[in-house]
Amino acid sequence: MEELIRTNNVVTLSFVGTLLKEAGIVYFIADENMSVLDGSIGALSRRLLVDAERIVEARKLVEAAGLADELRQQN
Repeated sequence: MEELIRTNNVVTLSFVGTLLKEAGIVYFIADENMSVLDGSIGALSRRLLVDAERIVEARKLVEAAGLADELRQQN
């Protein structure tokens, strides 16, 4: 899996998750429970990961939704 987005914004994660789900793209949110360790202050970002085979399609969906600034830089 490859990282698509890294953010503390749960609304952004939810929105992108919905976009991906509607497109049939399986995703995983890593570090979702790390807020327990940082005292729920939001210091640790969550990472939204998608299958490497669908990363380009996922990036296009996020860009089309106007969230291109949220995307992680490609390697």
